[in-house]
Amino acid sequence: MPAQPHNVVQLSASGVVEVQQDLLVLTLHATRDGKDAAEVQAQLRQALEAALAQARMGAEPGAMEVRTGQFNLQPRYGTAGQIAGWQGRAELVLEGRDFGRITATAARVGAMVIGQVGFGLSRSERTRAEQEARAEAIGNFKTQASELSQAFGFAGYSLREVSVSSHSSAPGPRPRMMLMDAKAASAQGQIGVEAGKSTVEVTVSGSVQMR
Repeated sequence: MPAQPHNVVQLSASGVVEVQQDLLVLTLHATRDGKDAAEVQAQLRQALEAALAQARMGAEPGAMEVRTGQFNLQPRYGTAGQIAGWQGRAELVLEGRDFGRITATAARVGAMVIGQVGFGLSRSERTRAEQEARAEAIGNFKTQASELSQAFGFAGYSLREVSVSSHSSAPGPRPRMMLMDAKAASAQGQIGVEAGKSTVEVTVSGSVQMR
């Protein structure tokens, strides 16, 4: 039977970095309602295609990327439980780091209205923040391991096993203005938005052999 490990201590340490959100995700949508499902679907497709054509004129990789969102059609029931009509929704998503370009484009898209505004971190900024938080977490782990080893009367330690995990959190969207119809947005020329901050945390946990 293998000998049980002795003088082993379990540790966990974290590194936390708070960073400014640099990614805007703005969702536009169009809704249609009618008695004929095919007609409602055609109206939604027409609105989506018109919005796409307008949005693509301002698209630029990284600065503003354009993609379609949900497209759904569902029945509307009357009081007798029978289908009385159809209602549908189509979405267009503008996403990128150029807030001004995105909000100005959204204001020009007349076929849809603004449904949701969200913020986050771009891939490059998240990677940078994770690297910084990881370095902090590893430093904290090593400090704990050294201090505990000395407190128990050992000269040092060696690493047995370690795991690293990361996650990020952020408050909800903080737009200065959320929903605005397309005509009002076009008149104003640009929609005001204000990003918050995200917290990126990396945790290092494992065990060390005190020596």
